[in-house]
Order: sequence, then structure tokens, then C-alpha cells
Amino acid sequence: MFTIKNHLEKRNGHLIIGGVDTVDLVEEFGTPLYVTNEQRIRDNYRRYHQAFPEADLYYAAKANNNFTIMRILAQEGAGADVFSDGELYLALLAGIPREKILFNGNSKTDRELEMAVETGVRVSVDSLDELHTLSRIASSQKKTMDIALRVNPDVSPVTHPKISTGLKTSKFGIPHKEVVEAYKEAVELEGINPIGMHCHIGSQILDTSPFRETINRMMDLVEQVTRLGVELEFLDIGSGLGIPYKKGEVAPTPQDLSDIVLPIFRKRSQAIGVDIKLVIEPGRYLLGDTTILLTSVNTMKKAAKKFVGVDAGFNLLIRPAMYDSYHHVVVANKVAAPVSSIYTVVGPICETGDILAHDRELPAVEKDDIVAILDAGAYGFCMSSQYNGRPRCAEILVNEGKVDVIRKAENFDDLMAKQLVPARFL
Repeated sequence: MFTIKNHLEKRNGHLIIGGVDTVDLVEEFGTPLYVTNEQRIRDNYRRYHQAFPEADLYYAAKANNNFTIMRILAQEGAGADVFSDGELYLALLAGIPREKILFNGNSKTDRELEMAVETGVRVSVDSLDELHTLSRIASSQKKTMDIALRVNPDVSPVTHPKISTGLKTSKFGIPHKEVVEAYKEAVELEGINPIGMHCHIGSQILDTSPFRETINRMMDLVEQVTRLGVELEFLDIGSGLGIPYKKGEVAPTPQDLSDIVLPIFRKRSQAIGVDIKLVIEPGRYLLGDTTILLTSVNTMKKAAKKFVGVDAGFNLLIRPAMYDSYHHVVVANKVAAPVSSIYTVVGPICETGDILAHDRELPAVEKDDIVAILDAGAYGFCMSSQYNGRPRCAEILVNEGKVDVIRKAENFDDLMAKQLVPARFL
């Protein structure tokens, strides 16, 4: 027995996750199947907390909003960065305290802002228009809302352009050159109590140097806003740490991020004379490598390439099609077998772009083999759909040899759920 990648193991030629044989899981539950290692989630969170002992960690719920997973993180002490009323509902239901929830989002509906006011969570205000809307709603309910203003810091991380959120041209936040004036306006509005500042520069960041520019720019703004007499209680700088999806890829650790951010934050805070809480929003780092997607081989085809046709497609994992993302794949029932050929793993969706893995060196693949797609815990199931009329698969939690179903597989009835048929069509 030896490690493939972090918590994954090879045993008797099979892939093992959380002490459980993936072949046994497939025999019991079928495929496709998402499998998550509980202990890996806890270990990842604790590693982040150790690197930032004085900070609050707000889990970026968009990465994976399975209730059990959110409950695990709540048990570990995580707060939550939520991006919708649905994520807010789940975070509160999971037991995350309302004072450790930040309601983020660039285009919140009035209904969502009303829910924020009713539940008393903090809101990251994305625009002046939203600021005035929230003031109106809070005032009508005779409440005062603690808010942060989300800053667009105009910092460019080295990542995919579709997940760069702090660029000047991004849809997120108030331009950093306009933020001080926005705080001047916020302090005059009824029902508004500006106590925080927020930014986020992107996701899957493998170079920590942009965080140095980010924390300095944000502390410049903290200093300017403090001079206005605004008493800030927290600074949320997002997160975005990447993980090593590709073999040989090196990703920074939470400690690497801490080594850049904390010295600057502490020095600047002391110089400005403020005592504010630092907030970090990990998502992908906490969940990405905890989960695999198991999928069975339906068919083999030799054409321009050797295609491996499996029963999971971008309906269950859209990242490769959407972002050209790389996910390592292994043949779970043949992990000890030698490489035989180069294969391209494709799904069953009626789209040319339904390719899960291009040109991978794998053992000889046959029908009914089990392919494991690694690092599928972040932006996996939560971005899935029923496209092509395919019910979504089950989610399984494993922990030290124990197995729990944390989401049942859908069936054909779920394809009709919520649909109403006018009487004339019956």
C-alpha cells in the first residue's frame, strides 16, 4: 500500500479513498458516483486555520454546497461566504453563526437583501445602487445592517480569465479609486453601518505574489477610510489558493499565503492604529482534493484517437468543458497496472466538447473498467445539471472505512419534478 496523491492509496491493485475500496463502492452504489473523504476536509481546514490562527475563515460555499459538507466545516468552526439566498439558507441550517456569514454577490435581488436583513447577516455591498436598495429595505424594517463594501482592487492574478474576479474589467465590486467616496455616502445612509471591507481577486491562483499587491492596496484603503472616522472591524481579502491538479504541478500552501499577508497586515494595522479582524475565504483548497468522481467505461472506440466512453460527462463535471480544466484520471480497478496506451476520456453528452481528459497515458482500458477523476470536490457536483435528460448521481462520504450516502441518486421521476402539465396535454 502506498500513496498516489495525498490521502488516496493503492491497495491490491485498486484505488482506495478514506479507507474504502472504490471497486466495492461501485459494486454497491453503481456509477457515476461522487466520493468525498471527510477526514481530508477536516485536515485541509485545520491546515488553513493553523496558518491563520488570528483570522476568521469563511468557507466559500459556492465551491460545494452539499449540506453534510457544510455541516463538517461548521463543526470545524468555519464561517461562510455565501452568494445567494439558497447558500445563506444552507449555511444557517448547517449551524454556521449568522455573525460569521458574509452575503456576497454582484447582483443581489431585493428578495435576497430582504432575507439578509431578516436574518441579520453581514452584507458585502457590491455597488452604490445596491447600497441604496439595502438602506431602503433595512430602514423599512427599522433595522441597521452591518456591511462591507466590496472593492475591485484592479489586481491581476495568474489564472484563467473566467475566474479572475479582481480585474479592472470584472463585474465584481466598486472600483478601488471610488471606494472612499462610497464609504462617505454609506455612513450617511439610514439603516447602514459600514464595519468592513472586502475583496477577492480570483480562483485557482498558483502564484502568491498578487496577494502582496492586494493586501497593500486594501490596507491603503483601510487607512483612508479610517481617516473619515469609519471604525472598520474586519478586512476580508478573499482567498483563491489553487491546488495541484496536474502531475508535478506545485501549488502554494496556506502557510505560503500567510507568510506574505500576515506581516503586511500586522505592520500596516499597527501603523494605522486599527485593531481589525482579518477574514479569509478558502473554498477550492478545502474541498478540491477531497473528492473523486467514479465513472464506468461504456465503450471503447479507435478512431482518430483511442476514445474511452464513460457514463459521466460534463453534466456532472463541467470544469473541463467550461475552463479547459485538467483533472488527473486513473483506472481505479487497475491502478497498479503498467501504462499501455494513450486514451482520451469522453462522456455520453451530445456535445463535441464533452471531453473529460485529453490524451492520457493509462493501462489497457476495457469495457466496465472504473475510471476515477481526481480533485473533483470543488465546483463539481454543485455545477451539475440534468442535461440530455440524465439524472444526477449520488454523493458518498467516506471516513476511516465507513460509508455514508449524503445525497441519493436521482431517478426519472426527478426529471419531472416541479414540472406541471396543462390539462389539455393530458
